[in-house]
Amino acid sequence: MEKVTIKTYAVTHKLSIFNVMKMVKSSKLKSEIIKENGKETIYIVLDDEIEQEVKKSIVPMEQQEEATLKEIVKTLQKEMKILREEIEVLKKKI
Repeated sequence: MEKVTIKTYAVTHKLSIFNVMKMVKSSKLKSEIIKENGKETIYIVLDDEIEQEVKKSIVPMEQQEEATLKEIVKTLQKEMKILREEIEVLKKKI
């Protein structure tokens, strides 16, 4: 069993340190507290089963970007429709 720090785990899985801390606090990740140089350091114990579950729960950035892009496109289409209606009203007034 390999042990890594929270920062290392966050970097390897492309997560924020805050999210990794939440996972540790909620016991989704196995962790150990070890005293080094008078400081308590949290180490995450890497386990194959848990790693697979974590990888499944992480939504890839590409999928997140696609979802937000689709929302942006819908919003822009609505705004275009409103603008076209306003243009038609203005044309009729002129």
